[in-house]
Amino acid sequence: MCGIVLALSGPGQTAGMSVLIDHFIRDLDVSRSAVSTAYMIGTLCGAVALPWIGRAVDRFGVRPVLAVVALTFGSFLTLLSLVEGLVGLTVAFVGARAMGQGGMTLVATTAVAIAVTRKRGTAVGITTAVGTAGISLVPVATERVITEIGWRAAVFGEALVVWAVVLPIAIWGLRGVRGGKGGTGTQGADGGGSGAAETAWPLRSIIRTSMFWLITGAVAASGLVTTAVFFHQVSVLGEQGLTPTQAAANFLPQTAAGLLASFGFSAATDRFSPKLLIMGCMAMQAAALCMLPIVAPGVTAIVYGMALGAGAAGARSVEAAAFPYYYGTASLGTLRGLTQSVAVSSTAVAPLLLSLGHELAGSYLPPVLALAVLPGLIAVAAPFARRPQRGQAAPTGQADSPAQE
Repeated sequence: MCGIVLALSGPGQTAGMSVLIDHFIRDLDVSRSAVSTAYMIGTLCGAVALPWIGRAVDRFGVRPVLAVVALTFGSFLTLLSLVEGLVGLTVAFVGARAMGQGGMTLVATTAVAIAVTRKRGTAVGITTAVGTAGISLVPVATERVITEIGWRAAVFGEALVVWAVVLPIAIWGLRGVRGGKGGTGTQGADGGGSGAAETAWPLRSIIRTSMFWLITGAVAASGLVTTAVFFHQVSVLGEQGLTPTQAAANFLPQTAAGLLASFGFSAATDRFSPKLLIMGCMAMQAAALCMLPIVAPGVTAIVYGMALGAGAAGARSVEAAAFPYYYGTASLGTLRGLTQSVAVSSTAVAPLLLSLGHELAGSYLPPVLALAVLPGLIAVAAPFARRPQRGQAAPTGQADSPAQE
């Protein structure tokens, strides 16, 4: 069910927005840079809400927070379907990014991390794989619907689907997940609640560890580079000779690779050091961006999409599984709210950076190659991150990993 919730964050994700960008430009009579700026402002403002959403999960629990997020997300999608100018578009971006990309993703993955204490990485991997599949299929489905009924009706249809599916899951589907003040886990078969006695790490202690900054930096860098190229994907791949349909279809190999990477990297956190997995994800993303000059319709476009999708999905999966292992679940909502706020903020500037880079260079190749430096640097730095030490026993409800740094 959390995988479905994650999938339905798709309309608020960059992939879901990408097929609407040209329609915004044409119907609202605004420039690409203006839309990119509105997207940046909306995303930055939306990121401010994420720490509050995370704290709400810790305080009130998963179900009420998810219900509020779904209601608000659908409302802002409805607003997006009605916008007539740049101001309305910016306001709609604020809510869609905060509640879709941020809130829905945060609550869905945090719920699984709270509820599952054994093979948590595998469970998160399954959830992320289902969610990644749904997110990546959203632009393809939306493009088809747009051709039939127009983009405004298509976006309003997305709002209806979010309300119809996510609200029942929040109200009835996740009744076994407690969280918040009522506990941090689900009730086991023996009647005991897992994680009820867990002691929270102070946030000020967590942010002093190098592992926190490695994982947060990797998610932020991954979000920045993928948002930049996904937001302008039709235009970026069009410059390499792909038609708009072919460019939108490139989300399919990204989906396939993202599915495998989500499950593979998450399950691997049960056995291997997260910092080594982060290094692999970042190296894969850097390599994908560096191959853009040779991308053309056919095999190279598929390989490009697969490498980019796998690297991004892998980084998100490692973050979702590694944080509860290292720091426990008692303050997981607050911790992930902070991380997601940093990550979402990094995505805010990405479309505008690539748009400005294209205007200055006359091509997407130079700015895309420049973006490849960021994941490359994190891949190099990853082996030097130290395992967090709390100075006492590891948090309860955490199975020991076979691999230790």
